[in-house]
Order: sequence, then C-alpha cells, then structure tokens
Amino acid sequence: MERIDNIIRNEIFLYHLKENKTAEADRCFCRHDMVHFLDVARIGMLLNLEEEYRIPKEQIYAAALLHDIGKHFQYENGTPHEQASCRIAPEILKSCGFSEEESRIICDAIGSHRDVNVAGEHNLRGLLYRADKASRPCYVCEVSHLCNWSGRKKNTGIAY
Repeated sequence: MERIDNIIRNEIFLYHLKENKTAEADRCFCRHDMVHFLDVARIGMLLNLEEEYRIPKEQIYAAALLHDIGKHFQYENGTPHEQASCRIAPEILKSCGFSEEESRIICDAIGSHRDVNVAGEHNLRGLLYRADKASRPCYVCEVSHLCNWSGRKKNTGIAY
C-alpha cells in the first residue's frame, strides 16, 4: 500500500494530525488520531469483505485516514470537520498518487461520513459511515454517561 504509506508520511497530513492532537489534549472522549483512523480503516475492510463491495483497499484506507483530519478546525472556528477534511484531503491525495476520480470518490465519502442517510449505501460512503460509527468502544468508556451520543447510537458491544 505504497500510496497509503505516502499519506502517513505526508507533511500536510502530519501537520493536521498534530493539530488534532493539540486540540484534543484535554478531551476525555474518543479522539481523532491514528488509532481511530486505523480502527475505521480495518473495520471498513471487514465490511468490504463481508458485504462483497470490492472497494479498493487503498480507497478505504485513504478515506479512513483522512475523514477526520480537519477535526481541529471544528474546535478552533466551528467549521464542521467533514467540510474541513474535504478541503484538506484533495491535495494530500493528489500528492500521494491518487487519480482525480479516486479523489472525488474518497472526498465524497469523507464529506458524508456524518450523514445518517448514507448509512445503507453499498459504496464507500456507506462503508465509511458505518465503520466510523462501529469503531467507538462506548461499552468500555468510563465517561460514556457524559457523551452527547444518544443511547441508541452508542456501541454496546463488539461488532467488528
């Protein structure tokens, strides 16, 4: 996965990853870091195999690595992080060897990863939405009672 390795070494990616870490230094809830990004990617791969979508592995990993990369903007100025991530992702994807069409598909998934209406879609959009939500270990979170996620949205067990 050479292009994925290019992403994780990309200066822009690393800059925003560090900004997320700084912005979430005191956050007691789930963080938007490499652990989360890789959890989303790996759950996405499981969904891809189970549901037989045949989405290319590098598209799943790229979408997962970049879907929350602009989270720090949400803390800094209120920009929804999916919008901020959509603005950051194309330059990273281009510099890492992704085509314009691949970038469009990946950015579309990033931009809709918080939209419940895509949850049932049989494409990268639906896959990223479901993998992102399934990645949260609410069932062992010590501050789950303080979380603003509704009880029906919280994960109560391991699915993947």
